Amino acid sequence: MQLFFIIPMSASEKPETSTKEMSSSLLPLKWSEETFSGLVTGFKFLGSWGAIYLQEGQTTAQAPTSYITLFWDYFADRNFRLPVTKFLLEVLGYYRFHLSQLHPMGMVRIRHFEFLCQSMGIEPMVDRFRVFYQLHCSLGLYSFQQRLTTKKILLTPPKSYHE
Repeated sequence: MQLFFIIPMSASEKPETSTKEMSSSLLPLKWSEETFSGLVTGFKFLGSWGAIYLQEGQTTAQAPTSYITLFWDYFADRNFRLPVTKFLLEVLGYYRFHLSQLHPMGMVRIRHFEFLCQSMGIEPMVDRFRVFYQLHCSLGLYSFQQRLTTKKILLTPPKSYHE
């Protein structure tokens, strides 16, 4: 089975959109093919993964049936890499949602937990992750919130990645 995906720009790419376009929930893609090629080269995507560059005006909602959407932010700011780690797949499988439904801040929490476990020589496991975090869904995207009954492990989470 081949993995195909589209990588749209992040909010930090500062799309050139009008006020009218910005009121839409699905903004057209506005980034260069050169930026896309830099991402593909820089993160060493295999040609067999089939990453494609959306043309100007296309949105991720217009992705072909066999494609999934992965965001630039995942790679640039959230330390996401392909192929994915076993732990990330276990989290997605346990909670039964797709990677394209994961909010970028959810990726931060998953990767942070995984790094902490690895730095302490402990295998990251979903049951351990669930001790600290609970599933949260907002606007159709899944993320994780710190459980109130546990000690915080991400003391100063980023508020955003704008600029």
